[in-house]
Amino acid sequence: MSAPAGPPDTGSDKLDRGVLKVAGVVVLGAIMSILDITVVSIALPTFQSEFNATYATVAWTMTAYTLALAAVIPISGWAADRFGTKRLYLTSLVLFTLGSVLCAMAWDIGPLIGARVLQGLGGGMLMPLGMTIMTRAAGPDRVGRVMAVLGVPMLLGPIGGPILGGWLIDVASWHWIFLINLPIGIVGIFAAWRVLPRDTEQPSETFDFLGMALLSPGLAAFLYGVSSIPEHGTVNNAEVLIPAIIGLALVVAFVFHALRKDHPLIDLRLFLNRHLTIAVVTMSLFIVAFMGAGLLFPGYFVQVRGESTLMAGLLIAPQGLGAMVTMPIAGRFTDKAGPGKLVLGGIVLIAIGMGTFTQLDADTPYGLLMGALFVMGLGMGMTMMPIMTAALASLTHGEVARGSTLMNIVQQTGGSIGTAVMSVILTNNIINNQSAATFYGAVQTQSEDQLPPDLFAAGQQALAEAFGNTYVVAVVLVLLCLVPAFFLPRSKQELRLDPREEGEGDASQAPPVVLH
Repeated sequence: MSAPAGPPDTGSDKLDRGVLKVAGVVVLGAIMSILDITVVSIALPTFQSEFNATYATVAWTMTAYTLALAAVIPISGWAADRFGTKRLYLTSLVLFTLGSVLCAMAWDIGPLIGARVLQGLGGGMLMPLGMTIMTRAAGPDRVGRVMAVLGVPMLLGPIGGPILGGWLIDVASWHWIFLINLPIGIVGIFAAWRVLPRDTEQPSETFDFLGMALLSPGLAAFLYGVSSIPEHGTVNNAEVLIPAIIGLALVVAFVFHALRKDHPLIDLRLFLNRHLTIAVVTMSLFIVAFMGAGLLFPGYFVQVRGESTLMAGLLIAPQGLGAMVTMPIAGRFTDKAGPGKLVLGGIVLIAIGMGTFTQLDADTPYGLLMGALFVMGLGMGMTMMPIMTAALASLTHGEVARGSTLMNIVQQTGGSIGTAVMSVILTNNIINNQSAATFYGAVQTQSEDQLPPDLFAAGQQALAEAFGNTYVVAVVLVLLCLVPAFFLPRSKQELRLDPREEGEGDASQAPPVVLH
């Protein structure tokens, strides 16, 4: 093994060439992992016709990937410490790329679902490992900027996925939504092997087998129950309640176990850090609201306005452009002045942009909607990654891997809850309006053109209003984020200070963040 890499050069607050190279490798892996979720969602109707399967069956291609993510994320913090971030990152890329190839070779829906599990096992560790690698590479004074870099695929994935997936299916076949990962994966593996610093030997903690047996299946069961809500349209269903309750019970049991164990799978003592706790609460509310609302954007354009999936993806693109404008600025500002004021401003912008969608009609001008999405994107660039920075900046070197794992669990869980909640609210809004229900049923069977003109117009307007009413709930959830966000650090000194060591100096006294 080579000697450990020295501490990052934080004398300059700019990202040096070495950090940018590491960032490029991490972003490449993150793009593959995040794009794959949204790309596959576009292909579900194709899978139905290709494999002669029901929607509930092909939906498992999404659910299996999500459950594999949930199962593997908790162990990524321990595994990074035990095996080294470079080895584990390379292994994750190999698993994801191999899973992609097997998906493309699937001859039936069963093998496709199995290959998606393998993909999820690799993809689940890419994001938490990427956050750990980049945080250690940049050092505590530049966490905001590296989080801004990592935020690009997190924001653009839901936008670029529908565009890429729709285009590949139109010009080639469904196999290419998976085969495209092969060349990207090969480049990513080679780049990670060359660019990431070698791992150094270090003492490892005993693996928490009981914690693993409680948390991973607990999260998977809970998310399975939550993900089943849209299919059944209610929480009061055995297929929803039984796995969700069992999963929740296992997670609660893990909490009691983790608080008694010296080295648990996820160190819940991190919540003694006030900055991390506030960031987790803020992120939880934010992810539920934004990920849930994000599900509705393409639905409105496709189901109400009759656009193609590809066109819907293009119409949503201004959101990503807005985020690209503010994200680099937000990263620099967060490192210099803390995330508090920035996040508050970002939440307000998101609420203003999303508020436009509460007034949806069947003929709302596209210019107005795209402008609202751009404003939302400006807010997103000022919100998600600064919250991440608030969570990770005051952690010590040994806590970074566990902290990034914890934040990724929050994101995965919050995203699933948000998607389920908004789906059920939208479904109930449609069911409670006969015109909306009639029009929606016709859209699902692609027979809306057969409706009489008066029923078509009334149904289209009613369906648009159902989407608008659902956005009211999303806006309220976004505004609730202002409460915990108010307590985020508002200065660089406050951000770097570990609240568990008040009165003992600033973060310069904490163990340095170094590459390993």
